[in-house]
Amino acid sequence: MATTIGRTGRERAQLPGWILVPAIIGALLVLLPLVAILFRVDWANWWPLVTSPASLDALWLTLRTAGISTVACILLGVPMAIVLARGTMPGRRLIRSLVLLPLVLPPVVGGLALLMAFGRFGLIGQYFELVGIRIAFSTTAVIIAQTFVALPFLVVSLEGALRTAGTRYEVAAATLGASPTRTLWRVTLPLLGPGLAAGAVLSFARAVGEFGATLTFAGSLQGRTRTLPLEIYLQRESDPDAAVALALVLVVISALVMALVHGRTQHD
Repeated sequence: MATTIGRTGRERAQLPGWILVPAIIGALLVLLPLVAILFRVDWANWWPLVTSPASLDALWLTLRTAGISTVACILLGVPMAIVLARGTMPGRRLIRSLVLLPLVLPPVVGGLALLMAFGRFGLIGQYFELVGIRIAFSTTAVIIAQTFVALPFLVVSLEGALRTAGTRYEVAAATLGASPTRTLWRVTLPLLGPGLAAGAVLSFARAVGEFGATLTFAGSLQGRTRTLPLEIYLQRESDPDAAVALALVLVVISALVMALVHGRTQHD
């Protein structure tokens, strides 16, 4: 295929003209619903709608729990990604498939699974119940649900970054006498910088938008478990204007998150 020189001086492949048609249709399919929200918003009352006590409670709870779940994803996801990318244990492919299962699992099913594990009569939750700790239908349940669905995004990003980087630097460090722990801190983790930033932002975005698992496992209690997506769903029937106003807030947050990811990717 012939190439041309772009404005940046890089060679760019020429594309067939017909490919623009499905590309434009796909773009419109994504953009038109988002634009429709802008036309539907009651701009005169937008600020009062998004600053009502219920809306602020939902927004603050969403940002707080999503932030905590992102930290949990980093603490758990970094070791998981390193083991999956560098480990040699048997059954690694099966383990990887199971770890990434929440990516394709319906969120409601994930919430039901969490309830069966950490609920009052769950596999593990029943023992917490004996010492007076109730996980399900609490703010902790929101964080667990968000972490459950967001963790695979971080693992995928980091595992891809590790596979792309290869092992030559780590092998060189080991050859020079560095211990495995020192190699991990001084070589492996620095290699994860760009992937970790992108994965953390994506995990935060997924946690902010989580709905099904949260509703099933944590319920919808204002100030405790009712996150912004749940508030939008509840307002949809009783106050459509409030639902649209809050939906716009969620769209803006998601757009900012994706802009951060795209900016980081372009910079790297």
